[in-house]
Order: sequence, then C-alpha cells, then structure tokens
Amino acid sequence: MKTLLDGAVMMAYLACALFFLRFYLQSKDRLFALFSLAFTLMGLHNVLGTVVGPDLDTERIHYLFVGRLVAYLLILGAIWDKNRAGRKPR
Repeated sequence: MKTLLDGAVMMAYLACALFFLRFYLQSKDRLFALFSLAFTLMGLHNVLGTVVGPDLDTERIHYLFVGRLVAYLLILGAIWDKNRAGRKPR
C-alpha cells in the first residue's frame, strides 16, 4: 500500500511540474521554470525513496532528503528572485 501511495504522490508532483512548465513556456517567467524544476526534484525524491529507501540502513537514509532540501531552496530562491525583480533602484 505504501508503494502505491508513493506512486500517486510522485504522479501528483510530476503533474504539478508539467503545469508550471506549461506556464513557463507561455510567459518565459523564471519563477515557473524554477517551480517546475523543484517539483520534478520532489518527484524524483519519491522514486528514490521507494526504490532504494528500504535497502539503505538508517544511518544513511538522510542523504535522500538532500534532493528535497534543494527543491525547497529552489522554491524559496524563485520567490525571492521574483520579489527582487519588481523593485526599482533609487
């Protein structure tokens, strides 16, 4: 059952990535491209967690979460970049 739910969550992440990719192709806004990349990384994290997660011992499983950390940092960086682009220097 866990594998089935992991697959459903991965499909949702990749659907979100395609959604943001479509908006990027229409508007050429970096925010959408970075969001699409972040959701793709989270989907890949789910795949890796399902495929190699049970085989890793508990001391090394935290390395899988580096991909998720990078994805969250990409989202924060995209939001920061979008907010900084709207400001005009004095």
